[in-house]
Amino acid sequence: MTTSFAPLTVAIGDLVPHPANVRSNAPETYDPENIAHLKASIAVLGLLQPLLVQKLDGKYAVLAGGRRHAALKELVADKAAMRFTAKTKVDCRLVPECDVTTALSLAENITQAPMNAIDEFEAFARMMEVDGQTPETIAKTFGTTVAAVKGRLRYGLIHPDIRAAARGKVITLDTMKAFAEHPSQEAQREVFEALTKDGGYLQAYTVRQALKSRGVQVSDDIGAFVRADYEVRGGAVAADLLEEHSVLEDAALVETILLEKLGAAAEEARMRLGFAWADAMVRYDYATMADYGRVYPGPIEPDEAAQKRIDEITAELEKLQLEMEDEGLEDGAYNALYERVDALEEEARDLQEAYSAEDLARSGVIASWSGGQVTLHVGLVRPEDTVKKEGARGSSASPTGEEAPDAGEITYPASLAEDLKTERAMALGAAMALHPEATLDLTLFKLVSDVLASGMSVTQAIKIDARKEYRSHAKMDEIDETSLEQVAAAHDALDLSWLDDTRPPADQFAAFRALEAGEKAKLVAFATASTTQSCFARDRQRDNLMHDFEIEIMPDIRAHWTPNAALFNRFKKAWLLKILGEDLGLAQEAVTLASSSKKEIVAFCDKLFAEPFATLTNAQRAAVAAWCPPMMQTAGVACDEAEPAADTPEPDSEVAQAA
Repeated sequence: MTTSFAPLTVAIGDLVPHPANVRSNAPETYDPENIAHLKASIAVLGLLQPLLVQKLDGKYAVLAGGRRHAALKELVADKAAMRFTAKTKVDCRLVPECDVTTALSLAENITQAPMNAIDEFEAFARMMEVDGQTPETIAKTFGTTVAAVKGRLRYGLIHPDIRAAARGKVITLDTMKAFAEHPSQEAQREVFEALTKDGGYLQAYTVRQALKSRGVQVSDDIGAFVRADYEVRGGAVAADLLEEHSVLEDAALVETILLEKLGAAAEEARMRLGFAWADAMVRYDYATMADYGRVYPGPIEPDEAAQKRIDEITAELEKLQLEMEDEGLEDGAYNALYERVDALEEEARDLQEAYSAEDLARSGVIASWSGGQVTLHVGLVRPEDTVKKEGARGSSASPTGEEAPDAGEITYPASLAEDLKTERAMALGAAMALHPEATLDLTLFKLVSDVLASGMSVTQAIKIDARKEYRSHAKMDEIDETSLEQVAAAHDALDLSWLDDTRPPADQFAAFRALEAGEKAKLVAFATASTTQSCFARDRQRDNLMHDFEIEIMPDIRAHWTPNAALFNRFKKAWLLKILGEDLGLAQEAVTLASSSKKEIVAFCDKLFAEPFATLTNAQRAAVAAWCPPMMQTAGVACDEAEPAADTPEPDSEVAQAA
């Protein structure tokens, strides 16, 4: 039997919830944030679907349509919605008393199938194309964000054949969405046909890569950089309904203009710095450039005016450093101070360094595009012009005959290098305390060898004169505490029952001799660990004993030490980006972070090393787990214990220069 429900209009103020409504026990359903889109839609379009009501105690109880009822009450309460008051009448259908009341409410809520995603995308597109609406008016109608509307609009305008493939589940919805990277339906169709002609499985990543060859989006950093010149030259533009997704279709013209602009930047730098030649390349090819040499500016004696300016810079830098240590400093203020420090340090370097006339006559500058900006690679020497002179200032060979470091390498200021030595010594001490038998053997061997063997001491790395090594550190309260905790635990495990200052040394010695051999080993190991000197990785040629011993007991310093924010904060922004992009394999993250403040990059690195992200690949995870400054690792590059090198010019790797 079919039941007909009589139509009627009811004032909003006369509507009440029905106890048989199936959602009556889920009040969160009616929370304002959960019905915001309904409220927005009703405010613009009115109530599109009547409410099902029953007469109940003189009121009309809403049996089906509780969320619409809640939205109507919100509109009444909203003083800005002037069309809606308690007396405003809305369309309803009157349900007579029957034994299927709850069934009606349930049917209303479960028989409406959710809208297919592609249908939704196409509907949004029709609203804009046919109805002439804008993303803003659509967003207002449906109580959503403009960004969400823009996303749906893009997908609704994908080529019909591709949408049909998604409907038929030939491709996934994500793969279909990837075609929206290019607004031209013809370009979409051509790529779709090319990628599916052999019947292979189509992936979103493959689609995006293929569409990149069809042009450059105007919102892309290169697109924005060349667009004005591109349009002046009549380059074709595939217009999107949303401007930021329009595409410059002539990729060859885009590259031509980019190279011209890069060449102009390189020439300007050549003239300003006095180099012999200038060149440009879209992407700096490190493999191709491997045969190039490089020259570096050398120290010069500043004149009186320059020295006066250097003194002023030094004083201002000290003041700025104090200001930056204020933990209550807001990000904007911190970033401004950081940029000022960078500018002052660069100015000071320029006043104290210069290229020699000989180097300028054979070197040049290359401009490339990196991280959304022009990057200059200066001081490059072409292979045919490379001349290595021993002792030549700024040349690619050092006075010792060793190759000069690449400008992209990270070099460590003396203060940071000394502190890293201290941290490494602490980690080594922890490893020695955790390997008492091996350390006992080392100590006894050192003792007897130095006394019984002829010649020099077997190693200067440890002392047997029973004096604890003093370790200074500029920021002791900020270092990673892993090694400190391990040493403290080792100390707590020591048997110190023999150590009683109230007893004479002979009695203490007797008690010490009575200890188990294992307990003695722990004591000797702890004491020896406390005497180890601060240094970097041992050179096998200089101290093969400690070189091999450290590898045995501490094959990986990361078991005792973890890089943290205190360390990263002492690195330059460019270095952090280089470490992320080149050492850890997080090139995309480095490019993304290039526009962030140093403070944000430090926080990212700190979080990354504290607990490697689940999204890392196995290779990236392994790199994060193993990374440390190379001279700190046990089996790392040998490090001369002479004074560390002073600051050198900023590294200019592709990732680093994105800063």
